[in-house]
Amino acid sequence: MNQRPDSRPKRPDPLRWTWYAFGGRLPDRYGEWVLHDVTCRTWVLRHAARSLVQISPGLLFLLLPGPLWIRAMAVLGGVILALWYSLSYMEHTCEYRLHKHGYPIGAGRATREAAHAEERAKKASRYEEIYRNHG
Repeated sequence: MNQRPDSRPKRPDPLRWTWYAFGGRLPDRYGEWVLHDVTCRTWVLRHAARSLVQISPGLLFLLLPGPLWIRAMAVLGGVILALWYSLSYMEHTCEYRLHKHGYPIGAGRATREAAHAEERAKKASRYEEIYRNHG
């Protein structure tokens, strides 16, 4: 992927982002942004936001006839269930998103792990010092 001079990936416009949120493939020029989107510090929140956009058409059920509380509880139940499944499979979904944009399967996980390798090494070292008997 091409590196931009300011090293910030090119973001898609709102229409393209909506297409992307529904699972569409963005043009190649957004490849770096897709990698950033599924590997940055807030990748879980970004995934949840995409999931909420995907289930937003379900809000139309509020327009059906009947008691509002029943319609609202049905929508709430659908949202909870949809988010449960979405968050359960988020790593797989993000890897597939990256694969659609030309990255190998596992690139997302490897990128996230590389970003935290030093921190994990420090924690492991502290653990060894505290809990392992060296005598």
